[in-house]
Amino acid sequence: MGKIILASSSPRRAAILKDYELEIVPSPYVEIHSKTAFSYDYVENLAFNKANAVAKNIKEPALIIGADTVVVLGDEILEKPADEKEAFAMLKKLSDKTHKVVTSIVIIEAKTGNFKTNSTTSFVTFNELTDNMIKSYIENCKPFDKAGAYGIQELPEGFVKNIEGDFENIVGISSKSFEKLLKNFQSG
Repeated sequence: MGKIILASSSPRRAAILKDYELEIVPSPYVEIHSKTAFSYDYVENLAFNKANAVAKNIKEPALIIGADTVVVLGDEILEKPADEKEAFAMLKKLSDKTHKVVTSIVIIEAKTGNFKTNSTTSFVTFNELTDNMIKSYIENCKPFDKAGAYGIQELPEGFVKNIEGDFENIVGISSKSFEKLLKNFQSG
């Protein structure tokens, strides 16, 4: 099997998977976002492409882990916001609504190219957010590197009404889903 490589520069994913001996190799894959409706294939392809871009350069036995997280309202994917205006618009859309957070994980065996995929879905309901709450959050947390313009772990009190599902999944990767996929991969 060899070593395990996390093809991500996300400190949140690395922190969640800290109990595993991982080598961190940020993926050179450049995401090209199109205004597409949500599908699991879309997110799983992004995760696969991130892992595969690293796997191509690994010559020794290794498992490459790729992950991608999207925030989905209805069937609209809310990607990372480009600026404050876009972040504000996203959070305004999420206000007083339930949305889903989907994280897809792909494990690729570098030597063979064999891979397995798992997607986990969690649901987040926001309270009604005032313009001041949104502006203050954006100003203090600068959520421009986060899908949907927020990080669940840094939201101020009063933002979230309810969470259903795996909290780690909302942060960026579910350790339970990762462990299950890894065991599944190792058992063939």
